[in-house]
Amino acid sequence: MAHANARLTVHGRILLVRRVRVDGRPVAHVAKELGISRQCAHRWVRRYDEQGWSGLHERSSRSHRVANRTPAPVEARVLACRRTDRRGPAHIAQQTGVPERTVSRILRRHDMPRLADCDPLTGTVIRASRNTTTRYERARPGELVHLDVKKIGKIPDGGGWRVHGRAATAAQRHKKTVVGYDYVHAAVDDHSRLAYAEILPDETGTNSAAFLLRAAAFFARHGIVRIERVITDNALAYRRSAAFAAAVQALGARQKFIKPHCPWQNGKVERFNRTLQTEWAYRQVFTSNAERAQALQPWVEYYNTRRRHSALDGLPPISRLSPTP
Repeated sequence: MAHANARLTVHGRILLVRRVRVDGRPVAHVAKELGISRQCAHRWVRRYDEQGWSGLHERSSRSHRVANRTPAPVEARVLACRRTDRRGPAHIAQQTGVPERTVSRILRRHDMPRLADCDPLTGTVIRASRNTTTRYERARPGELVHLDVKKIGKIPDGGGWRVHGRAATAAQRHKKTVVGYDYVHAAVDDHSRLAYAEILPDETGTNSAAFLLRAAAFFARHGIVRIERVITDNALAYRRSAAFAAAVQALGARQKFIKPHCPWQNGKVERFNRTLQTEWAYRQVFTSNAERAQALQPWVEYYNTRRRHSALDGLPPISRLSPTP
């Protein structure tokens, strides 16, 4: 692409050279016709004389040496932290001491894929994701709480395919062992991003209602004394359950539903679910389902009180709340 203020494109340079070298016309006359300086015209003619027609194409204006470029060992440390921890620039900056914007430039320069496009356990690129430029945030805690359920396959005793590999698991299919799923119910406050999560045996309306009440009590202990609205997807447990509707009414809240097939409208909890998978469920190899379940609440505590959140200027969710006396 030509410079924004350039008078000559590649076609114009070829025309210049042809008029000077083929037609034998003076450089000053041709320069005046094309609206450029004689110095500019002489430069392109000279480049043609030295390099031929290929010399008339665009060349990078980047300097051959960048004096303040990040040293290679520092870049290697940033890339190693990304591959090991599989976290974003804010976390890497904290771990390596490299400014966050510099981390972003290093990752972009080395074509590191987005975390959303990678397998959370291996870091392998597995998919493309949908992006939206529509962002919103409620003005106060409790104004809107997002709810959702994430279904995660249980881990058989001794470990599943992440321990033994898919081939070993496939060889045992004739046993027809049914492992089942854990249903991770999650609630996220829109303003503060404070999160609460539990593992329940199913996603029925009764269990979802009980979870909502326990989540409300959790939020109250952290300063969110009233929930005004609850937003969910259109699952039957939320839309048709009398128990869940009664729980919402007991909180004095109003229930909202996302538009069908638009999960990004419930984006706060959807994003929390992805972080939960990456940093809890698939962050390490667990050898039993109980071991993974025991690690959930410590991780939620870490998420709320210590984990840096990019939407909160690098602060944890608890930073936006004041505990009740």
